[in-house]
Amino acid sequence: MEKATFAGGCFWCMVTPFEEQPGIESIVSGYMGGHVDDPTYEQVKTGTTGHYEVVEITFDPTLFAYERLLELYWIQTDPTDDGGQFQDRGSQYAPAIFYHTEDQRVKAEQSRDALAVSGRFKQPIVTKILPADTFYPAEEYHQDFHKKNPAHYKEDRKKSGRDAFIEQAW
Repeated sequence: MEKATFAGGCFWCMVTPFEEQPGIESIVSGYMGGHVDDPTYEQVKTGTTGHYEVVEITFDPTLFAYERLLELYWIQTDPTDDGGQFQDRGSQYAPAIFYHTEDQRVKAEQSRDALAVSGRFKQPIVTKILPADTFYPAEEYHQDFHKKNPAHYKEDRKKSGRDAFIEQAW
């Protein structure tokens, strides 16, 4: 098993695209990249801790390759917006790929560079590729939020503009 960690705005919306894929063992919402030990959601959402909202995916690369995770990741985000994602604004919602191995770094950079030259976007691709560091799981009520609170999740996702962007851009 390997881990992949992605930031793409609200972590609630970053769970569902990956959860039904073969070889995905678990997806945990949480925080990475900041300077506060064991941060809370209330701290992270202020944008002052340096953390990103992320999903940490544990997967079997023989069943679902890291490159396929990257393909799924890109189409969940606006890779040209480093000020947040959709309605969620601030550095804590910016897009980023956290690599766990040198191989992941290389593949993430190749994937980003291929997207940059594809002509799909007129603006530059600004998604950061960063080394993974300490992962802090989010509070339990954030885990599988879409299953625990489906009406709230669907309403929030619709208001976010994420799905409209995905349909238009991808």
